[in-house]
Amino acid sequence: MLNPEKVLKKYVPMTETAFYILLSLDEPRHGYGIVKHVEKITKARLLLGSGTVYGTLTKMQKDGMITVFADEERKTVYERTDLGMLILATEIKRLKELHENAIKYGGDVDDHQNI
Repeated sequence: MLNPEKVLKKYVPMTETAFYILLSLDEPRHGYGIVKHVEKITKARLLLGSGTVYGTLTKMQKDGMITVFADEERKTVYERTDLGMLILATEIKRLKELHENAIKYGGDVDDHQNI
C-alpha cells in the first residue's frame, strides 16, 4: 500500500519536468500529447524528450500519482489519481508562496535587467 506522506516527501518540491507532466494531466493524455501540451503552455521554453516523459510517467504510475486511463492503438493514455492531485495542489501552494515572497521581498527585478 502506498504511503501518501512518503510520496509527498519524494515529489515536493517537484522538478519542473515532473510539475509540468502532472499539470498536463488536467485531462487524460498520452506521452506525445503531454510533450506538445508542455511545449504550448511554456511557449517552447521547455521541450521534453520522450525518454524523460516516459521515465517520469513510469515513476509516477509506480508511486500511484497517475494511472492508465486507456490503452489505444499503441498509445497509453494517462490520468491523475487523487494522490497525484494532492501532490500537485501541494506544489502549487508552495509555488504561490514563493511567488508572493519574491514579489514582496525581491524588489524590482527590472532594475537589474542590464547587469
